[in-house]
Amino acid sequence: MAGPLRVVDTSAWIEWLTGSALGQKLGRQFPDKAQCIVPTIVQLELAKWLVREVGEEQADQVIAYTQKCTVAPLDTTIALLAADLHREHRLATADAIVYATARHWRAELLTCDAHFEKLPDVVFIPKTA
Repeated sequence: MAGPLRVVDTSAWIEWLTGSALGQKLGRQFPDKAQCIVPTIVQLELAKWLVREVGEEQADQVIAYTQKCTVAPLDTTIALLAADLHREHRLATADAIVYATARHWRAELLTCDAHFEKLPDVVFIPKTA
């Protein structure tokens, strides 16, 4: 049986990709590709981090993997929702876009960033874990 739709925040992707102890915990929470929603801003943040940390070839492989999930582009509906969430929860722009994408798709957000911790429909696994 398929799990819930889930957006994976950039922080969780990075922990998972580095294979940290936190990443292993997060990995057990990662959705199957069919349930995984990837905001395009997460692809941007991942591509920047991956090219810097592991090189272009591995970056291309990870981005190719994200393309097998449901890629959610930033459109006007999500942008306006992100603006509301930015004001309501004092989120940074990229975080507001990620959270707005999750809300728009009625998906959970998987993250290890503390500023999401108290928000509805967030699966938060703290970095101190």
